[in-house]
Amino acid sequence: MQVEIITPDAEIYKGDAVLVQLPGIDGSFEILNNHAPLISALKEGKIKLKKTKEGKEEFFDIKGGVIEVLNNKVLILAG
Repeated sequence: MQVEIITPDAEIYKGDAVLVQLPGIDGSFEILNNHAPLISALKEGKIKLKKTKEGKEEFFDIKGGVIEVLNNKVLILAG
């Protein structure tokens, strides 16, 4: 799935991932390929991206934000 992480200052990630783990306001949750459409608020924490099935991971710190998932595209507007 295609993932974009955007802050007010810059685009900090744009690329493919097989898993996205996020700090939701009601708890941590994950997005996988073919996830149902979703809009959710995020709290301060870490975003974990698993880029490949072999397990290559990348982490991003955020202060909060919003996520939209639609048609295998994940857009994260982060603070």
